[in-house]
Amino acid sequence: MSQNTTIPVKVGVVLDLDAWVGKMGLSCIYMALSDFYASHGHYKTRVVPKIRDSKGDVFGAAAAAVDLVQIEEVEAIIGPRSSMQANFMIDLGSKAWVPIISFSATSPSLSSLQSQYFIRATLNDSAQVPAIRAIVQAFGWREVVLIYVDNEYGNGVVPSLTSALQEVDTHVTYRSAIHPSATDDQIVKELYKLMTVSTRVFIVHMLTPLGSQLFTKAKKAGMMEEGYVWILTDGLTDLLSTMDPLVIDSMQGVLGIKPHVPRTKELENFRVRWKRKFQQDHPKDETSELNIFGLWAYDAASALAMAVEKVWATNLSFPKTNISRNSTDLDTIGVSQIGPKLLQSLLSTKFKGLSGDFQIFDGQLHSTAFQIVNVIGKGERGIGFWTPKKGIIRRLNFTNTNPNTYSTSKDNLGAIVWPGEPTYFPKGWVLPVNEKKLKIGVPVKDGFSEFVKVTWDPNTNATKVTGYCIDVFDAVMGSLPYAVPCEYIPFGTPDGKSAGRYNDLIYQVFLKKYDAVVGDTTIVANRSNYVDFTLPYTESGVSMIVPIKDNKSKRPWIFLKPLTWDLWVTSACFFVFIGFVIWVLEHRINEDFRGPYSHQAGTIFWFSFSTMVFAQKERIVSNLARFVMVIWFFVLLILTQSYTASLTSMLTVQQLQPTVTDIKELQAKGEYVGYQQDSFVLEFLKRMNFDESKFRIYNSSEGLAELLSKGSANGGIAAAFDEIPYMKLFIAQHCSKYTMVQPTYKFDGFGFAFPIGSPLVPDVSRAILIVTESNEMVKIEKKWFREKTSCSDDNGSSLSSNNISLDSFWGLFLIAGVTSSLALIIGIAMFLHKHRVVVMGKDSAWTKIKTLMTLFDQKDLSSHTFRIPDQPYSGSNEPMAAVGASPSVTNCSPRPSTFSNQTNKDIPLSGEQGTSSSEHGGWSSITAGGQSSPEIVAANLNQERTNIPETSH
Repeated sequence: MSQNTTIPVKVGVVLDLDAWVGKMGLSCIYMALSDFYASHGHYKTRVVPKIRDSKGDVFGAAAAAVDLVQIEEVEAIIGPRSSMQANFMIDLGSKAWVPIISFSATSPSLSSLQSQYFIRATLNDSAQVPAIRAIVQAFGWREVVLIYVDNEYGNGVVPSLTSALQEVDTHVTYRSAIHPSATDDQIVKELYKLMTVSTRVFIVHMLTPLGSQLFTKAKKAGMMEEGYVWILTDGLTDLLSTMDPLVIDSMQGVLGIKPHVPRTKELENFRVRWKRKFQQDHPKDETSELNIFGLWAYDAASALAMAVEKVWATNLSFPKTNISRNSTDLDTIGVSQIGPKLLQSLLSTKFKGLSGDFQIFDGQLHSTAFQIVNVIGKGERGIGFWTPKKGIIRRLNFTNTNPNTYSTSKDNLGAIVWPGEPTYFPKGWVLPVNEKKLKIGVPVKDGFSEFVKVTWDPNTNATKVTGYCIDVFDAVMGSLPYAVPCEYIPFGTPDGKSAGRYNDLIYQVFLKKYDAVVGDTTIVANRSNYVDFTLPYTESGVSMIVPIKDNKSKRPWIFLKPLTWDLWVTSACFFVFIGFVIWVLEHRINEDFRGPYSHQAGTIFWFSFSTMVFAQKERIVSNLARFVMVIWFFVLLILTQSYTASLTSMLTVQQLQPTVTDIKELQAKGEYVGYQQDSFVLEFLKRMNFDESKFRIYNSSEGLAELLSKGSANGGIAAAFDEIPYMKLFIAQHCSKYTMVQPTYKFDGFGFAFPIGSPLVPDVSRAILIVTESNEMVKIEKKWFREKTSCSDDNGSSLSSNNISLDSFWGLFLIAGVTSSLALIIGIAMFLHKHRVVVMGKDSAWTKIKTLMTLFDQKDLSSHTFRIPDQPYSGSNEPMAAVGASPSVTNCSPRPSTFSNQTNKDIPLSGEQGTSSSEHGGWSSITAGGQSSPEIVAANLNQERTNIPETSH
């Protein structure tokens, strides 16, 4: 298409043509327009760039923008290079309806000034903040220092970065703002100031050449050695390829982030073409690598050319103003007639550019990923990526098993070379170089010297600090992966007395007089307002200690103590139940369980309880009864042996009981209580509503023993309240005289105190866990506690043991109960089956019951126990007068009962015969005709009662 058929559209370009970004940006703009119209030769419009040099100055950029709008009447402006120059141009574009497109102004502060006519064809500096936060979180750094250039560009990102770090509990301990034109001496002075703080993680946000100055001086100052961490924002990371090799050499081990640019064939081809063209246009300049600012400039020019073509359907003219071209009155500036349409066209433009997908959201580009690089050798090496959805990842094409997982793991990064090339990642802080030793405050106290003891040498006035707490602290600090020199400073007066309470000692850390406090200092809530405590290294809680007494004497009912009342009741019930079961099973076949009713009742109780000592004389002839007795003998054996052992223990071992078991008992009786001097326990007792007039103070183990031995009525105390470590030491020293009484009131134990926010706290807490779980802690406790006690572990007296309860024997009773009940059911079932004629009869239920009871009270003559000695046992289960027997059989002589114990019976033979005849007659009466007759049974029973003596029952 010929030149006269195209429509020129003037577009201004404001850049610093002496700076590398300006030169690179301008060449990329020219190449973008050339490439665009070469591939779209049929387009009607042609963007004609009008170049202006801002000379790196804010006023120069403003003057260039006014000239372009008023004199050249441009429809849009690409630029400026820096955020400082953008403020005025944004306001000018808003007045003239001229879109301002910047590919390098990244400061977030521009967002507050942003108008709809300002388009940021680059990333906001705040977009990289989450990536920086993820890196800091991954390595667990809790403190960082911000180093930034003191201008619009540097100050813009500080608020968002500080806020983001606070979200992961990382504090910005210092902000170092360096002037853009700072001299080498000023930079060195600032660096030495940074060396005096403990934080060693530095986040640097600035551009070249100030960044090059900073790292050159930092290397000379020794701040690129082991232990330091440097993190660059994209402002410097994107320009690493433009830096001098000497500067790169001083930045070894630095981490940086920059927007990720996908590798494409088009990009690689453009790099080659751009490098060749740039060398032709700037033969005197050293060739440098193309960076992302050049790619953004290329994409911005391409997007503008597309937008112009969309809205320029006809040749629209720019309205002229009536003022002189030399006027600078901004109030008389005209407005672009196509400005609003061009703006909307730019906002809706989408394409795949050299830097990636180009699309404007909220007036600016948005990145989908940042690359994390490590400066190594002559340049940078990628070690990972960060994305908003996945966090830190090793590769962008990595497929996670859980796509919704956001990772902040340092394991997802590649190998990192840190400054100084240490074998481990830096912890992020060290002791300040101007501090030789940590000043550790220790309490001065008279008693309980096993925990902390301060001694003075009168000749040299030197102090020596020893004790359990000191040894634990030394072991903990020795287990840290770095050396921390310490100096113990007693919190005392020149005469060796304590300078205040423990709260006063803790407050000295808040006042920065001490770097830490080590001793028997308890972790309590009000103290945590002034210091940070480590994890506790002792048992926690406050308990009550009271004297104990032996209750072995004057206890006449001690024989009842071995068993609890429920076990006594259960045992008695089972004795009666077992006796009843045996009587039921033996009554009809065993003469030992027959006789008058009173005799039978006595037999039940006598037989059952005599089995307890295995002294029963009655024989057992029933197999069911024998089975029950086997189980019952087993239960009795275990029960009696347990009772004997428990009673023996109660009679031979001291039965020590506390004199007081409850706080309410102390308060009700108005007893005196004690607490250790300067202890927080005083406030605890006040909260428990104790009368303050009933308090007495002790300051040593000996003083506590004296108060407890006197008692409350004789100027002493009835109980003392103190922390568990003190109480255990006291009890170990005084053996069986005192004991701790529940409950234990929850407190957090002893801990080391450091200033709020001290980076030592997490490391020391982890070291405490290592020491307490090792054998080192056992050695320390043995050294200070077990070797100083007056009694061995097995020399103390025991408190009274628990009584034997039903819980220990319910299984045995369950077995005995089930087997006895089963035997009883079987015996009754057998009896009912034998007399099923009565059960199945048509008489009333009450008549059947009386008949069965009468039959049960009679002897079972079919049993082998009642058979005649010279007559073989037939094995029949039926009586001799069975159903259907001939009448003559009923008059036969009865079989005598068992011959044992029968020769001395007073019962006449005629009585026995009468009994037998009556019984047999009764059976004949019942079974005659196959029907039971209550009248015949009753008559036979009456006859039997008149013929048989009473003793036969």
